[in-house]
Amino acid sequence: MQQFSKGSCKGDEGHRDENQSNAPPIPEQVQIDDSPVYRIERKLGKGGFGQVAIKFEHKDSKGCEGGIPNEWKVYDDLGEGHGIPLPLVHYKGQQGDYYVMVMDLLGPSLQAPLVNNVPTLPLEAVACIAIEAISILEKLHSRGYIHGDIKPGNFLLGPPGTREEKTLFLTDLGLATRWQDPSTGSHVKYNQTPGNFRGTILFASVHSQLGRTSTRRNDLESLVYMLIYLIRGHLPWQGHQGEDTSFPVCKQKRATPPDTLCDTCPEPYLQFTTFVLSLKFDEEPNYARYISLFRGIIGQNPYVWPVHTDVTQEVPWKQVQLKDDDEPSKKIQKLTRWISVYDVHPPMKQRCELAFQIYLVFLGFLEFIDDLPLSCRYCSNLDYVDLIFHIEKGHAEGMHITSVTYSFRSKSWALIMDDSARYTAQNYAFSCGSLHKEWIEKQWSENFYITAVAGADDNRFLVVMSKGTWNIQQSCCVFEIFPFKWIKKKWAEGLYVTAIATSGSQWAVVSTKGTRFTDQAIELDFQYPAEGIRERLKQGYHITSVAANLDEVAFIFSIPGGAATASVEQEMLQTSNFPNDSEIKEKWARNYYISSLCCG
Repeated sequence: MQQFSKGSCKGDEGHRDENQSNAPPIPEQVQIDDSPVYRIERKLGKGGFGQVAIKFEHKDSKGCEGGIPNEWKVYDDLGEGHGIPLPLVHYKGQQGDYYVMVMDLLGPSLQAPLVNNVPTLPLEAVACIAIEAISILEKLHSRGYIHGDIKPGNFLLGPPGTREEKTLFLTDLGLATRWQDPSTGSHVKYNQTPGNFRGTILFASVHSQLGRTSTRRNDLESLVYMLIYLIRGHLPWQGHQGEDTSFPVCKQKRATPPDTLCDTCPEPYLQFTTFVLSLKFDEEPNYARYISLFRGIIGQNPYVWPVHTDVTQEVPWKQVQLKDDDEPSKKIQKLTRWISVYDVHPPMKQRCELAFQIYLVFLGFLEFIDDLPLSCRYCSNLDYVDLIFHIEKGHAEGMHITSVTYSFRSKSWALIMDDSARYTAQNYAFSCGSLHKEWIEKQWSENFYITAVAGADDNRFLVVMSKGTWNIQQSCCVFEIFPFKWIKKKWAEGLYVTAIATSGSQWAVVSTKGTRFTDQAIELDFQYPAEGIRERLKQGYHITSVAANLDEVAFIFSIPGGAATASVEQEMLQTSNFPNDSEIKEKWARNYYISSLCCG
């Protein structure tokens, strides 16, 4: 005689791939090994009460690349007695095309009140949720994992009518990843892969949406958004419509300061938000301090707390009060107008075989400088006529373009030329709307390769092609969005990015074979990515290209190969206008010269 039990099913809808639309139907009943036979009565979250929850994950889903669901691996790794309030798993196995996990059926999620037309939750309730959620995340993080999809729907209360009905549980470990190497205990290495985002757009951290390596701060940032959502009933970026809302949502998150996000919320929420948004990539969160912020909101009587929490008894308020010098900065680092990158060059005595001339054309006048160890010509605030004049003049004097960019703010060009690039010849051409394919292909046939590209706000591009490079093959294209997938494809073919530019919202990218680079990485952000730059430089990368538009800035980082280029010293400068005379001279005095610049 078969034993039957009731079950509620949960399909992996939040993480399902588009190609699973034709997946076979979920079985009507389930039996895993020696488990009871479970009949599927309803879909989880639609009301009613059952004895267990059954989660189905299709074998072709993204979470099953390694053969079994990622969630299974996390549960197996955590083992028994992990001390984290997660639903208890009774059985795991495969039935047909689905991986099946049978676990405790819990009570309503934190999303349920808002779905059931309760506009907001009481402040005391949200404070209790904050305390318990921070405690749960601390326990999970202490085991080396981050959750990766913190949102109201993944926090559930215990079954109604039981002693656990006020206990908060964390569910769905399908996107959980390690922030800590289990063998060494060291923090995972920083990386960014734009476009590689999985999660819930509304609550995801900015770093997750930008494709950066997930760390503990990501879970806490998502928790910030969840708490604000529970208090206010909405988030500022919920109004975006269309097929792809990830870009505008991420952009608005990045641009929303803590005091705006926490408007009308009690001060502890602003403090918590400010602390969390200030966390560095590998910084250990101060969970006890965060918990202490909410202690004053929930009061002293634990019997009226809507969510059971005993963590406040473990962290006395007086032990973690904030000091004046502990207050985090509330400033958001916005993208400044000009970014210039400076490479160090050997002093003149090591380059005595070359004759250099120095000119500085700044804001329309020419200045000769004779007492500097290396020479370049800097020209800014140029219209098209002036730009062509200075290019031709420089070419006539044996100088070549090494960098050129356009300022959308001043509607003018900036030009850098010198005679240190060792080019033997150089040509350039303007094109409208796209890169001039026929002209570029003709130059390629004559062994000229693209060494610089720039775009203006009138849809025109300037392409500079030089002879005498190490290049042997190139590919270039113009895209409506930043083309990380295209760049990855070119990397696989042995071509590295050597030039990028913007024209309005368009991105022009040039990839080259024969660069002597051994690896390359990208930093893409809505603001100046100071932390990402520091992490990349620590990893041995240096900046080889930079471009920006009014929304985004992209840095291309490369690792050079060969003894001659194995070590590169760089500095960066952010200015509201083109670097002035004193700023340039200060860099020159220390043998640093502009290698890349952009204005956004």
